[in-house]
Amino acid sequence: MEKIYELIIIGAGPAGITAGIYAARKKMDCLVLTVDIGGQTAWSGDVENYTGYQFITGAELASKFEEHIKKYGIEVRENEPVLSLKKEGEIIRVKSSKSEYKAEAVIIASGKKSRELGAQGEKEFKNKGLTYCATCDGPLFSGRDVAVIGGGNSALDAALQLTRIAKKVYIVTKDLSLTADPVMCENAEKTENITILKGCVTKEIFGPRFVEGIKLVCGKTEKVINVQGVFVEIGLVPNSDLANDIDKNNVGEIVINYQTETSLSGVFAAGDVTDVAEKQIIIAAGEGAKAALRAFNYLSRKKMPPKNEKTS
Repeated sequence: MEKIYELIIIGAGPAGITAGIYAARKKMDCLVLTVDIGGQTAWSGDVENYTGYQFITGAELASKFEEHIKKYGIEVRENEPVLSLKKEGEIIRVKSSKSEYKAEAVIIASGKKSRELGAQGEKEFKNKGLTYCATCDGPLFSGRDVAVIGGGNSALDAALQLTRIAKKVYIVTKDLSLTADPVMCENAEKTENITILKGCVTKEIFGPRFVEGIKLVCGKTEKVINVQGVFVEIGLVPNSDLANDIDKNNVGEIVINYQTETSLSGVFAAGDVTDVAEKQIIIAAGEGAKAALRAFNYLSRKKMPPKNEKTS
């Protein structure tokens, strides 16, 4: 007989891991399907706003998450992205890249992925000098000149990380001012090996085999900057393609209510894949805890006998 899990959690970032821990504490029969453990947290540089840690790196915090979830012996399957889910009666079918599973309830905590730049040469030079993760790939560019595309928090976080590694860091933003938190902008502006280029659109990444430079359009003029690395940090898009039968907003985020319920009964969602206003590690973790508790409540109600049915 095919196994039916009480709960399947999709994703193992802060939301998914916290949901898994809460599910384990409720003794739920739970499976976690994920690409990796830690999600975007593992990409972060310095984390200074997660309660209990005045300072911790993203990689260290992701390691703490992994250590915590493994303590409970939860069944976690890494390198297994989920492709789709479909509800049939009271059962939800979850199809992954490797298999298909059944569950009574599902929590989608699949997070977000990097937004692509759309410039000429982006696809050709991916992993050949162009990357979307400074934390992952920054050490490969030691002593080189690099460009960070973007002007928000993720871009400045990447740029500040790279100042310790690269010789020169260019921040390229299409806006006329940086949009990151003021403290990050101040740090970037006073860092000697950072040059900020505002109002510039990246037109092309070029080189023979590996990145050798980028072409920019700054107003009415074109500029060429010789760099050996390009880090694209222009925001994220939700990993919500798997949820075709669930309501989403105009940017693809899964719409949830205050109880983390989606438009499909038995399916909950938490973290950056949802339309929750603020995208923060600590908020994702809290939403994951809430989703697990609501899923437990949902399953408990399903198993209760009807009011007119007497129990012995």
